[in-house]
Amino acid sequence: MRNTLENKTLETSRLILRQWREEDIAHFAEMNADRKVMQYFPETLSYNDSAYLVERYQKHFDEYGFGLWAVELKDQAAFAGFIGLAVPQFTAYFTPCVEIAWRLATQYWNQGYATEGAQAALDFGFNQCNLKEILSFTVPANIASRRVMEKIGMSYIDNFDHPAIPADAPLCRHVLYRITKEERDALQAV
Repeated sequence: MRNTLENKTLETSRLILRQWREEDIAHFAEMNADRKVMQYFPETLSYNDSAYLVERYQKHFDEYGFGLWAVELKDQAAFAGFIGLAVPQFTAYFTPCVEIAWRLATQYWNQGYATEGAQAALDFGFNQCNLKEILSFTVPANIASRRVMEKIGMSYIDNFDHPAIPADAPLCRHVLYRITKEERDALQAV
């Protein structure tokens, strides 16, 4: 994996995790309008909502030095989704924290891309940003994302009600996973 702090690009054998481009917004909006992609979120997103998120993601990089990278498949697709690190903007017993997250268009599911990109993001977080731990969370039914969390060495630690989702909503309950730098180092030493 190659890291470039100047332009905050990560590269794996099949992926480029890079800064967002204007032309990504239409593809991102299309992905966020897909009910299957957004099945574990309260709603699908409009084009304007998606454009606003891209703006927020870019500001996050400026503020923290890391963020949610746009994912490009080498020689295949200029935009496949996002993978990266973010500071959640809600308050819970485990915040402030850094989370690892991903969202890919359905045609890129079940090919190991989320795991591959998440491994690169973890390495960046621990080795370049000197983070001590990284968390991830989703609804209990999101088995695919939970599998990625486990494949990258994360362990389930708790359940919680997401404070940004109404308490009576079906997606309120979340599972919380964590990996520490020490745990990651031990996994890589094997």
